[in-house]
Formats: sequence, structure tokens, C-alpha cells
Amino acid sequence: MEKQKNAVGRRKEAVARVYLSKGAGNITVNDKEYKAYFPIMYLQNQVELPLKTIDSLNAFDLVINVQGGGPKGQAEAIKMAISRVLCEVNADYRPALKKEGLLTRDSRSVERKKFGKRKARRSFQFSKR
Repeated sequence: MEKQKNAVGRRKEAVARVYLSKGAGNITVNDKEYKAYFPIMYLQNQVELPLKTIDSLNAFDLVINVQGGGPKGQAEAIKMAISRVLCEVNADYRPALKKEGLLTRDSRSVERKKFGKRKARRSFQFSKR
């Protein structure tokens, strides 16, 4: 790999852009260390999961820009973007990442509110009299 690669990952309303280059394992999210950006251990593990799957946690430097959504959606968008960029770097990583389900886009998002309803499906209280 001679130059940096990039990929996009999405989840709910979150969009993550990942730029990958050879390095010592530094992960930066929106100009912060990823452990400072995601203080919850579960979200840190989500970000690390694709790199742990291919046993290269300290082989690449990642610069990540993410916006929209909440912390969980952002972490899962980052997870997908990292998986995509790793497949771009080396096609041999694809089977392991696919087996873990890291290349599948989770399309579930919030259903829109409909007119005549209180929420997406919840109706107003019915009164017979």
C-alpha cells in the first residue's frame, strides 16, 4: 500500500469517513483519540473489532471524520467504514470480515411520522362518546 485509502460507512443517521494509512495503530476520531471520543468500552470495542478480526490492531493509522446520529450509530458506522477500507487494501481480509458480519449494512432506521398519527404508528386515543 503506497498511499492512503478511504471508505464511507453509514448507520442510522451517522456517516463516517475513514482514511487508512500504514502506521503504528493510532486511531483519531474528529481530531480526538478514539478512547476520548468514545468513553464507553463497548463503543471502543466496536471501533476496534474489524482490526482485531484480521489481527492488525497496530499495523494501520486511521483518521476518521464522523457526523450525525448518536454515539452508538457513529461507532457502528465507523466499524463498517473500517471494514470496507480494509477490503480495499487487501482482498484476502474479505472472508474473515464477512464471516463476522462486518460488511453488511444495517439498514434499520427510525420510521417517519405519518399525518393523522401521534408517532409513526401510534394513534391518538379513541373516544366513543
